[in-house]
Amino acid sequence: MFAKSSQNVINIINRVTAFVVVLGTAALFIVLAGFAGLKNFTLSFSSTFDPDLKVFPKEGKYLGVGAEDTLRLRQIKGIAHYSKVLEEQVFLTHAQKNHIAYIKGVDAHYPQVNAVDSILIIGDWKLHSPGVIVGATIFNNLGLNLLNRSSPLQIVVPKAGKGSILNDPMPYRQAFSVVEGIYQLTEDLDKKYVFSTLEEAQFLMGVTGEEVSAIEVKLAPQANEKEVMTELSTAFKQPVVVKNRAQLNDALYRMLNTENIAVYLIFILVLIIAFFNLVGAIIMMILDKKEDLQTLYALGMNQRQMRQIFFWQGTMASVIGAVIGVAIGTIIILLQQHYSFVMISPTLPYPVAITFMNVGIVLATIIILGVIASVIASSRIKLNR
Repeated sequence: MFAKSSQNVINIINRVTAFVVVLGTAALFIVLAGFAGLKNFTLSFSSTFDPDLKVFPKEGKYLGVGAEDTLRLRQIKGIAHYSKVLEEQVFLTHAQKNHIAYIKGVDAHYPQVNAVDSILIIGDWKLHSPGVIVGATIFNNLGLNLLNRSSPLQIVVPKAGKGSILNDPMPYRQAFSVVEGIYQLTEDLDKKYVFSTLEEAQFLMGVTGEEVSAIEVKLAPQANEKEVMTELSTAFKQPVVVKNRAQLNDALYRMLNTENIAVYLIFILVLIIAFFNLVGAIIMMILDKKEDLQTLYALGMNQRQMRQIFFWQGTMASVIGAVIGVAIGTIIILLQQHYSFVMISPTLPYPVAITFMNVGIVLATIIILGVIASVIASSRIKLNR
């Protein structure tokens, strides 16, 4: 492993091989840590609006939540908090400016389920009819005013039903609301939602007090997600569908995982090419020690034992290189987390994250490639009497 060869060129090849293994390991680890950080960063936006669990009606548009349903919800041990929500697409108008968004009526428990109060830039999360909280994009596009009752936001919702709208003198429901707060997170979300009280949204939708779009649930710290989902699926009179946060954002999760796998496979190809250096280094070592091998062969060592020597030499080089590479990659990631050397914007450092899964993947990948390279190289030993 560490002894110098009589041929200086072989020493150089061994050093280059060790450097390639360490560098390839560190590079793969850093790239996977970067993707893990980007995944966490991207999903952090959706987690603000998406609860741990969400209960939808299996059929129809609304879920009826009566007194018995509420009692059964409270009896499920894994639930820390839950909130009733009612969501519908609406037409917003103010000062001859229009915008299409979604109104989301929420009850008083909503901030306990989702950390939405943390993204408010103006106001606080104390909704009172006819008050609403809007996204920064909606606020700017419509030219709204904060707490201005003389210039309210008009919310319009078409009435559900069949037939021509001309037969109804008032084919829509409307409400005039006062902006009590502004939230800001991303451009897409800032133009999507208008939050109101649950009662205000039910009035606009023309539904009863027991009808909601969904129940959003926050799990207790030690709760078993699968068990809670099973209990929720049977807690209501009507059939329901229960989804966790990953299922609510399945398209986003699939996209992030596909990108991660694609980059990993590309790096595997690069590492396969890099491990040809290890094959070459072992073969050069075999040629350099050919006379010594003939002596050992004459003393009784068989060809299989000789191959094991070089196999373990290549395997040990891979293991040591993998450990050193992961250590170097970990140091670089920790430095990025603490000192933010790489920035996405002047105020946003590039997100990185270290996970045990990525450590295991990198170590396993390098060691497996090293074992394959060692087997290929050591099989070149062929001695004749």
